[in-house]
Amino acid sequence: MIHEKWDQSVLLLLCCFFSNALGAFFGMDIGTDVSTMPSPSDLVMVLKANQITHVRLYDADAHMLKALSNSGIEVMVGVTNEEVLGIGESPATAASWINKNVASYMPSTNITAIAVGSEVLTSVPHLAPILVSAMNNLHKALVATNLNFQVKVSTPQSMDIIPRPFPPSTATFNSSWNSTMYQLLQFLKNTNSYYMLNAYPYYGYTNGNGIFPLEYALFRPLPSVKQIVDPNTLFHYDSMFDAMVDATYYSIDAFNFSGIKIVVTETGWPWNGGADEPDASLENAATFTNNLIRRVLNNSGPPSHPTMPINTYIYELFNEDKRHGPVSEKNWGVLFTNGSAVYPLSSSSRITGNSTIIFCVAKEGADKDKLLDGLNWACGPGQANCNAIQQGQSCYLPDSVQNHASYAYNDYYQKMHSVGGTCDFDGTATTTATDPSYGSCMFTGSSNSSRSSGILSPSSAFGPVSPTAGGTNLPVSEVQILITAACVAAVLL
Repeated sequence: MIHEKWDQSVLLLLCCFFSNALGAFFGMDIGTDVSTMPSPSDLVMVLKANQITHVRLYDADAHMLKALSNSGIEVMVGVTNEEVLGIGESPATAASWINKNVASYMPSTNITAIAVGSEVLTSVPHLAPILVSAMNNLHKALVATNLNFQVKVSTPQSMDIIPRPFPPSTATFNSSWNSTMYQLLQFLKNTNSYYMLNAYPYYGYTNGNGIFPLEYALFRPLPSVKQIVDPNTLFHYDSMFDAMVDATYYSIDAFNFSGIKIVVTETGWPWNGGADEPDASLENAATFTNNLIRRVLNNSGPPSHPTMPINTYIYELFNEDKRHGPVSEKNWGVLFTNGSAVYPLSSSSRITGNSTIIFCVAKEGADKDKLLDGLNWACGPGQANCNAIQQGQSCYLPDSVQNHASYAYNDYYQKMHSVGGTCDFDGTATTTATDPSYGSCMFTGSSNSSRSSGILSPSSAFGPVSPTAGGTNLPVSEVQILITAACVAAVLL
């Protein structure tokens, strides 16, 4: 159950998600392969609560576009791969698509870009001959509706179309796509649009056979003996992310095009993986995302284009649990669908573990009947103090069994674990070091004695749900203060 307290910030570092006055911005990709997707209006509330100013949709969902109306959020809509062929073959189909999915929502919904397909050249290569035609048809439809200056058309491509991205100075696009790439770049140049790049250092590292150190993929400082240098330009690369962006710039330059800016439309790091995916971890994901945000908001470009900031969209807002493939494929989100943060991030670019406070909360997805039994036992024989979850009290909302069970379980655990009480409740509970308090609802054991409203509210504002037992554990109020200071400093500097 989702309540109005969604207007309080839940993902701590996202207070930095704004259009930086100096140029760079961060945005968020919103995938929808999610079992329990929040309603569009609730989703927009969480975006606004975290001051996320740019989003990328993978389609042009009418409910989502309507919910984004008058939100001030800049929206990139998507033409699905299934729609590319029809739009490329028929200008009338393209015009209909623009009228239905763009023109009818503007200007109240601030649509600024159209992503045509998703990694078409590598995922659906048979559409390559029609791709630029689809882009042209859409652009002409925008011209006809006088929206071509407000809405840019481009197409996201993966790093896989650059076979040898290092050293960046010698990188080129796969020659089998030369004709398509030339047409694409000519279109971007003629329409003053930008190149959309999906760049994943996670895959660059895990598929790299140990060539590059993990620190390089996570933006961590490299020792002098491990410096990454392009032997042709002598440019030093402090991160794989910068090298990927530069490899793309050099690949564009190889076609004798200049002045085409790159926007990273996807990047991120999975926080959980299977037994054969050890690098998909909470710590690595938090480190990558935190360092990525700091890197982008310094408003500089890669070594070959230092004055061109790298606007970037993080993949992704929620975990897409319905996606197929390895475990990691389902675990790229920075938020759970109840609004709680998957991993809080510290301004020191690392996860610290100094807190000794352990909380007991209900497991996400636990059987509701078992949760109700556990709740009744905790508030009855377990002698937990359940006054705060009574109607009208500070922890009553969200009014859900899971939220109430979390509060009751924790109150029991805080009082009884020192004398043998456990956090189990028939398998419906788990321990976490992340403070589940939210708004004015203070969980027993919380070290946060006072809270402010708005952007400095704690994580888990939609009900306490833990990512994993023993997760990240920097005290929430401490994170908020540090991150807010870091955001202000970034702007001032």
